[in-house]
Amino acid sequence: MLQRTEDLWPRGEPPSTALCDEDARLALLAAHGASALVEDPELNAIVSLAAKACDAPLAAITIIERDHPLFLARLGLAQEETPRPISFCAHAMLGSESMVIPDATLDDRFHDNPLVTASPHIRFYAGYPLISAEGAPLGALCIIDTKPRPAGLTELQRETLAVLGAAVMRRLGQRRLNLEAKNEIDQREAQLRRMIDSVPDIAFSADADGTFDYFNARWEELTGQPPPALATDWQPFVHAEDFAASLERWNTAVRNVTPFEDQWRLRMADGSWRWVLSRVVPAVTKAGAARWFGVLTDIDAVHREKQAKDLLAAELSHRIKNIFAVISGIISIRARGRPELFEFASDLGTAIRALGTAHDYVRPVEGRSSDCLQGLLRDLLAPYDHGNSGHVTVTGADIEIGPQAATPLALIFHELATNSAKYGALASDRGTVAVEIAAPNATDGMLHVTWRETSGTGPLSESSGSEGFGSRLLRLAIENQLRGSFERRMGADGITIEIAVAADRVAA
Repeated sequence: MLQRTEDLWPRGEPPSTALCDEDARLALLAAHGASALVEDPELNAIVSLAAKACDAPLAAITIIERDHPLFLARLGLAQEETPRPISFCAHAMLGSESMVIPDATLDDRFHDNPLVTASPHIRFYAGYPLISAEGAPLGALCIIDTKPRPAGLTELQRETLAVLGAAVMRRLGQRRLNLEAKNEIDQREAQLRRMIDSVPDIAFSADADGTFDYFNARWEELTGQPPPALATDWQPFVHAEDFAASLERWNTAVRNVTPFEDQWRLRMADGSWRWVLSRVVPAVTKAGAARWFGVLTDIDAVHREKQAKDLLAAELSHRIKNIFAVISGIISIRARGRPELFEFASDLGTAIRALGTAHDYVRPVEGRSSDCLQGLLRDLLAPYDHGNSGHVTVTGADIEIGPQAATPLALIFHELATNSAKYGALASDRGTVAVEIAAPNATDGMLHVTWRETSGTGPLSESSGSEGFGSRLLRLAIENQLRGSFERRMGADGITIEIAVAADRVAA
């Protein structure tokens, strides 16, 4: 393999004997792809310069093929081709320097050659051998005159012919390098296509406008149809319930040059539908142009398994909610007619209902529209609002809560609400509770919630600020489960509780 266009056979060295073998020589000649350089402008310029430098009316760059010479460039020669046996250049290419024939009519090798006895009536000939970097003779750069030149070439003319011959080989070498590079690229592309065709996913690409220009073999194997070209052409292959929304997402991704991901049902060759995960990413060049590369991954089994698990989870959720209702009912029945248990049963019942509310956030049920802290607080505090929208307010940031945090958060604010209803602001029609949620602090990663009770009638009962069993549970939930802290401050007309919990725990 040629490494550089500067790789030339040493001047003054005859061709390699081994590469004078015709099969070996022709193989290297083919590697140069010389036939594509016929009438090449650079080679034409070299021929013209050689003719001028040597004051010759005829000149040519000749490549010797198996049966005949091929003119890559020529000046003053009318013949398209001649038989190889009568070619002067077929002799010249076997030398180490320029082959100079002052008068062909006096040369035993050529005096009866048709090119001498007939047109173009060659008398003087000088040809510099064109030898590949490995040493294979390929042809010659020659100048021809119809008049004898007993003195041959001057030293300057010989040197010029040699330099121009080297320039010809550099041009041929450049062509060869291009062919080898293209061949390597083609081989790698073919290998890549074979690899892409062997993967189980459907792989595809699109141009900057979202026009699809490549699909691997898996597309037709699975769908039995030719691939789509435009985004709208996907409609027969995408389930009617999924197509419009997915098309809008794709158009938005193309418009904004952002990654696309969606799940939808793909129509198979047998008419069945299978869930696939579609992922497409843009590849942006330095010039700003984009191409899109994507895959369709079969997730039908996973999707159906998830549907089955969701159905099971929904059934379990329903049964757990029923358990909460049963327990509340049992407590109510057991406490009936026993006044000494009324307060305890009431507290326990509201705690269980709070757990039921928290459960809705752990496993959302039909009708639940929020999975945020504000939604949880409003649900928990709704029973204490007494129909007065200003009695209980929740303001501030709307923070999403994770399943693991829902239960401790529900218990914390249930305890605060219960305590307030017994001893604090919620025990009075004039009292108010304001809950303010501050977004997580970037410095310490803590979410801050302020619970502020105002009685409207003067100081609250000391019991609202005391730390009993409920308060100890509250502290345990905040400090241990949510890795936070709280501070209680009594005021002239109420109480303020500052709660700080780790934001990552709230989202967990």
